[in-house]
Amino acid sequence: MIFQDRFGRTHDDLRVSVTDRCNLRCAYCMPEEPRWFPRDQILRYEEIARLVAIATSNGVRKVRITGGEPLVRRDLPDLIRILQQLPTIEELSLTTNGILLSETVDGLHRAGLKRVNVSLDTLLAHKYRAMTRRDALSRVLNGIAAATRRGMTPLKVNTVVLRGQNDDEIESLAGHAREHDWELRFIEFMPLENGGTWDMSRVVTGAEVRERIEAQWPLEPDPDRDPHAPATRFLYRDGSGAIGFINSVSEPFCLNCSRLRLTADGHFRVCLYDRNEIDLKTPLRAGATDRDIENLMRRAVRGKNRGGALQILETRAVLPLARTMHQIGG
Repeated sequence: MIFQDRFGRTHDDLRVSVTDRCNLRCAYCMPEEPRWFPRDQILRYEEIARLVAIATSNGVRKVRITGGEPLVRRDLPDLIRILQQLPTIEELSLTTNGILLSETVDGLHRAGLKRVNVSLDTLLAHKYRAMTRRDALSRVLNGIAAATRRGMTPLKVNTVVLRGQNDDEIESLAGHAREHDWELRFIEFMPLENGGTWDMSRVVTGAEVRERIEAQWPLEPDPDRDPHAPATRFLYRDGSGAIGFINSVSEPFCLNCSRLRLTADGHFRVCLYDRNEIDLKTPLRAGATDRDIENLMRRAVRGKNRGGALQILETRAVLPLARTMHQIGG
């Protein structure tokens, strides 16, 4: 059994948000003074594990733990350990801002986590403070180093590029990643209710970023790249690793999308930009069977539209969303 929508897209990738809370305040993700979900509305680990098990029995093979910032959730290695025991999961990973990574990486590694993605938009301390509203760049870099020492490779670093803010660091970020064996992925600035700050003029397209990278380090397409992955992956011709471009605004990948999302408060989403979501927590806590939950998931997937990013590209306008990114999950 697999999750397949009416456009023939198969969904085998589940993003699981374990919390909406975060120790940063990145403007493109959340307001400076966010409203948090009440704690009793957050899924418990055993509830998450059950929902993930149902999803993986229907063809989901990749699971990524996200937030908010997942490492602020207490005892996260316990969840990693439970999910690692599911034989149907082929790839389990975690996306983090890296602030707490150096002090939690040993426990995560012992629990079975093998790969992390770290969000990092700048290598300059003053810009980091401006973009995240926090002074924590050194802790992030220490966390990346700790994960690398633990063998959590290839370590991927996600960078959102904003024109006039950090687009002057494109080459320096790429050079630093090459030196430290990071797989850097440049992400276009996405319209996700960014406090009214999103504007197409602030988007630095992946094509522009790639052109600047190639001016210094020639690239070639990765012949083994996953066509369903959000990042278009390239290899450095000199053999110094790989780099990716997530062109979600200028070149939406909706037609190949294979992703599903489970929010921290138990809602099932089939598209980042879709306002429609299905509440799984309420029936779960009311005694629903696994088949009941599976049917709800299937109904959501069948109702998936062709893709919100395509609509944004066509209208050049923000779609109204009921949630900000930290409430949806990365």
